[in-house]
Amino acid sequence: MTRSLLALAFVVPLIAAAPAFAQESDMRPKIHVTGEGEVRVAPDTALVTLSVLKEAATAREAMDENNAAMAAVIATLKEEGIEAKDLQTSGLSINPQYVYPDGKNGEDKPRITGYQVTNTLSVRVRDIEKVGAVLDRAVSLGVNQGGNIVFTNDDPASVLGEARKKAVEDAMAKARELAEAAGAEVGKVLRITESGGTPPPMPMMKAARMEAMVASAPVPVEAGENAYRVNVNVTFELLQN
Repeated sequence: MTRSLLALAFVVPLIAAAPAFAQESDMRPKIHVTGEGEVRVAPDTALVTLSVLKEAATAREAMDENNAAMAAVIATLKEEGIEAKDLQTSGLSINPQYVYPDGKNGEDKPRITGYQVTNTLSVRVRDIEKVGAVLDRAVSLGVNQGGNIVFTNDDPASVLGEARKKAVEDAMAKARELAEAAGAEVGKVLRITESGGTPPPMPMMKAARMEAMVASAPVPVEAGENAYRVNVNVTFELLQN
């Protein structure tokens, strides 16, 4: 290998390591803070889970009864203004029902006594005012399981943006307060990372059986508020006075 090639081979590794070395040698005083931002807003969408459970002597009979009831439920939901894109079958199960032997009459094996069919429908209700009426009419037509409700917002982007601004403002305020207490000043921002941004779901109601919900008036439902929270971790340069 020539002398020039040897020199090049020695220089290249040094160049490759230069950025990492420069980063590690950044000994400027810094201050790390976490800012929190929260925005509360009324939900505009409800996610509702409805199920029809039917039992019969045969799987075919149970399925036919279930199909008829669920078809009526879907037709009624569309009459209430729910679009087809907001209706989704989220589960279908067919289960035999057994009687287990008690040792009498010479029985030694479980015996099938019938079948149970459950069809579950996920519904997105975009008009909060209709949630009670949707539940009431669905139960009247055969829905007898489910009832889970989660209130959310269809497009929370603008709300999250406001929460981010509040989180950064909070971080800057904390950094200034800490720097002032230490007799220093806050310099430029060196790094920002974000965490959070998704509100916890708010299940309002859950019932194994829904027959008791059948009433002359729509089911009373209160949507409340959703809290959107964002946390930001910010690193500032710390300027010594």
